[in-house]
Amino acid sequence: MCMNEENQSPQLTEDEKKLFEELMPEDLDEILETGVNRRHFLKLIALASGGVLAAQSAAAEQVLTRPIEGPVTDFSPTTIENGVNVSFNVNGSARKLTVDSRMTLLDTLREKLDLTGSKKGCDHGQCGACTVIVNGRRVLSCLTLAASCEGKTVQTIEGLAQSDTGSAVRLHPMQEAFLKHDGFQCGFCTPGQICSAVALLEEAKNGHVSYVTENIRRTAGPVQLSTEEIRERMSGNLCRCGAYPNIVAAIQEVYSGKPVGQTWQFVG
Repeated sequence: MCMNEENQSPQLTEDEKKLFEELMPEDLDEILETGVNRRHFLKLIALASGGVLAAQSAAAEQVLTRPIEGPVTDFSPTTIENGVNVSFNVNGSARKLTVDSRMTLLDTLREKLDLTGSKKGCDHGQCGACTVIVNGRRVLSCLTLAASCEGKTVQTIEGLAQSDTGSAVRLHPMQEAFLKHDGFQCGFCTPGQICSAVALLEEAKNGHVSYVTENIRRTAGPVQLSTEEIRERMSGNLCRCGAYPNIVAAIQEVYSGKPVGQTWQFVG
């Protein structure tokens, strides 16, 4: 298929013309004028799946293996639909960018700011892999609009470790505890688990109760984090590898400031 220099529309070969004339006569005039677009391509795919292209297999192969012509999508701020300006602080740095008003915080972090530590698991707020900390509170970034974070402080897994003098990086105590207790296996859920655990400690310190808190009417104060409390408060973060006991031990060690013994159960 060659390109017509005057109108930039593809020229069909005789075999291709015959193919479209026999199978898609209602679209022939449009195809001759503007070339094959995605709608025509999908029609051909449907016909191919129905097994009706056997007699025209050579011509169909020419069309189906040819790149579809079309303009390259421009994602510059001037072409963003429903664009809004958002200014917030991310991991200690002031950031200002233009995003679609419907864009989630998770997509903004990953696609606009290259902070890919926060993972997109279910994208429905059910797995917790996307958990980040906004103004000290943990949120599901896949359900949080970026535009709603205007003027707020966002902390992701990349912002927990601190750089010491020079090039050395000092891990957050929760990160160190997860390493010590093997609180991860595949690691996909780990960024969300750690961010959730860090925020959990602040919630307990500020007296936020949970479903298993014994006395929710007592005077406000720090909540003692038992194993049951930690399990309940971390229940929104799923680990398909099943590292839950190790995760609880890591959180308990950071909370108590005392070493937590590692218990291993072997089969047999």
